[in-house]
Amino acid sequence: MSEFHAKLYEARGQKVVAALKKNGFDALYLPNASLAAEKVLEFIQTGAKVGFGGSVTVKSMDIQERAASKGAIVLDHNRPGLSAEEKTEVLRAQLTCDVFVSSSNAVTMEGYLFNVDGNGNRVAALTFGPKKNVVVAGINKVVTDLDEAYERMKAYAAPLNNIRLQKPNPCVTSGYCADCALPTRICRVYHILKRRPSLSDFTVIIVGEELGF
Repeated sequence: MSEFHAKLYEARGQKVVAALKKNGFDALYLPNASLAAEKVLEFIQTGAKVGFGGSVTVKSMDIQERAASKGAIVLDHNRPGLSAEEKTEVLRAQLTCDVFVSSSNAVTMEGYLFNVDGNGNRVAALTFGPKKNVVVAGINKVVTDLDEAYERMKAYAAPLNNIRLQKPNPCVTSGYCADCALPTRICRVYHILKRRPSLSDFTVIIVGEELGF
């Protein structure tokens, strides 16, 4: 990354952080994923039940493995070998965990968090339940407003997630959301947090690197 990019990302990140704070969120900007991972791990104590929202961003930071090494109880609904019933139970347990770590599909310059889910487990946890929510978002997810957030989802996040999950949906071949009605559709629950939910302890970390989708 050039010094010019670093300065631009910090300026943009700090502006988003200020907007998030105005909207009631605890928020901070960190220049790289390594520092962001260290910050997330500060919220995770030995014996804590920690849920994860299936985030490519968080997965790339090895937070789940490092949380387990600290003695946390990791609630992983993607753990190999789980039956459908067991996976559902883990998803439900995440709603009342001590710390829930996830990302967002987009964060607007107005300080809004925009998410699109298939099951709704991530947005449910972001709304109410866990004792602590931590959202980590790379600078690539910062957009001007909700219109750009929707466009980012349709042109980028949705096709990539469908490819990752090996779904036979139109966006995989067209490269753009077709607003399909197939049973395999993963974009089902659209969720916007304009303010910190009243009863939530909620930290948003904006990272000055491109992370996830």
